[in-house]
Amino acid sequence: MDTLRRALAEIARGASPRVAELAKWAQKHPEEMAFHSVRGLAEFADVNPNTVFRLARALGFDGYEACRLAFQQALRGGEDSYADRAARLRDTEKGALFDALAGAAQSNLGALFDPETVERVDQAASLLLSARQIHCVGVRSCYSIAHYLSYTGRMAFANFAATPAEPGAIADTLTATGPNDVVVPISYSFYSAEAVRAHEIAKSRGARILAITDLYSSPLADGAEIVLTPKMDGPQALPSLLAYFALAEALIARMVSTSKEARGRIADFEARLTKCGAYVA
Repeated sequence: MDTLRRALAEIARGASPRVAELAKWAQKHPEEMAFHSVRGLAEFADVNPNTVFRLARALGFDGYEACRLAFQQALRGGEDSYADRAARLRDTEKGALFDALAGAAQSNLGALFDPETVERVDQAASLLLSARQIHCVGVRSCYSIAHYLSYTGRMAFANFAATPAEPGAIADTLTATGPNDVVVPISYSFYSAEAVRAHEIAKSRGARILAITDLYSSPLADGAEIVLTPKMDGPQALPSLLAYFALAEALIARMVSTSKEARGRIADFEARLTKCGAYVA
């Protein structure tokens, strides 16, 4: 981000008036550069869309999309604390905040369903279907994702294990895994020590690993058979987990779509819970 801000400062000093003015504005609002379309940014910054393109070219990019991606990566790579992220929200105008939230959400979900990622999701679903047992591991904010993935998976498939929740349960469970099992560690920067340790245990046991994380440089990606990196962009205090939940839904949906037994297991699950009064009309 420092590099981008220095480049913007140079442009602000030497470019044509309209591009220079946008460069000055962008120095103060890098998150807007990251999460808006060309038209959206032009409207928000009150400039012509052509000025947005010209600024991207002045920064050395072939087009605006590459420029926007660079700002997204810079915002993610700064290792800001959650408090730093929260501080950037201070006094953010309501309309600008919700526009940025909406733009980031659409971008994150769009990236999840691009053809290349969809192909990896399909491969991941096949890997899970082939497993003797599946162990989804996440702690803190990622516990909800691991639990959702394993809970919805257990409705339809017998090979999903319950998500470890008790102290020591992660090690107790994963030390019994082997080459026929799949471990799904879930974490993002800052990486939870428990998730990293789960990944190390899975590797030591020869288990196959499906890593769900933020970057290919993540410690969870090392030795993983498949790495899925849902985008987490957004202005909120914690990185967005919207695409992580959408990924969990996509994985289970794909598994169910290729299974002959899933429908029957789901029907039996519903019947059992209805009979014991777990659902209220």
